[in-house]
Amino acid sequence: MLVGLDSPDDAAVYRISDDQALIFTTDFFTPVVDDPFSYGAVAAANAMSDVYAMGGQVILALSIAAFPPKLPAGIISEILRGAAVKMAEGGGVIAGGHTVDDDEPKFGLAVMGTVHPSRVGRKGGAQPGDQLLLTKPLGVGIITTAAKGDQADPAHIDAAVESMMQLNRRAAELAQQVSFHAMTDVTGFALLGHGSEMASQSGARLHFELERLPFLQGAKDYADMWLFPAGTCNNERTFQEHVTFNGIAEEVQQLLYTPETSGGLLIALPPAEADRLEELCGEARQSIWRVGEVVEGEGIEVVS
Repeated sequence: MLVGLDSPDDAAVYRISDDQALIFTTDFFTPVVDDPFSYGAVAAANAMSDVYAMGGQVILALSIAAFPPKLPAGIISEILRGAAVKMAEGGGVIAGGHTVDDDEPKFGLAVMGTVHPSRVGRKGGAQPGDQLLLTKPLGVGIITTAAKGDQADPAHIDAAVESMMQLNRRAAELAQQVSFHAMTDVTGFALLGHGSEMASQSGARLHFELERLPFLQGAKDYADMWLFPAGTCNNERTFQEHVTFNGIAEEVQQLLYTPETSGGLLIALPPAEADRLEELCGEARQSIWRVGEVVEGEGIEVVS
């Protein structure tokens, strides 16, 4: 066992030979969008993301499904089809799964992947002087919450769904071409939660600059309207003792605590390797932003 309960991370990793290790993870949730195909695709992309955060590639998955007995078969089929399409895009297959009756739909995957034992991506390992790179914009959580209240612009919803459906596969492949020190994905614990975990396990401090952080269009507008989901308060209560703000408005602080679904990879790596990764991403048309750096200390600091 290379990664397990003794050192919590994005997924479990088990070495089966000198040059191959298995990655195993699971994730599922209630609908974040109305369209069943998109829901299945987003749920799959989100579950697969933990494999990519560990530096691996997806090979196999099983569905985890809970559906109301009266839910039309056509809707269920579209959810499953959306997941299957995303798995195929990642080079893997869904080989069955398990379904139970429930009053509220829930769907996700148990996903298996592979990685070389010496190239496992870990939350810990970031070093002072490292640059912090992020591969997707923030804001899907508050946009989908605004959508549930019929207060979101359709164009903002479409952009959020597109972001959530984008796999982290290419970003992980490019990261494997450089020497990185730490990597995680930004999902339910938000940027500040997952960043706090990286800082804690690295024994270092993450310094973010607000003007460098990318946000989906509309996210800051909905923050100004205080349309935050309940998960925002949960994240704040859990991680606030590890976070320091300097010149950051309260609504923006809350936005940085807001859960993300199928967010991007947060990668810590030396400056020269960061330059190289940005170059590779540019050539591959993979989005990436330099959002901060690792310094001496502990916790997280966000400055204006």
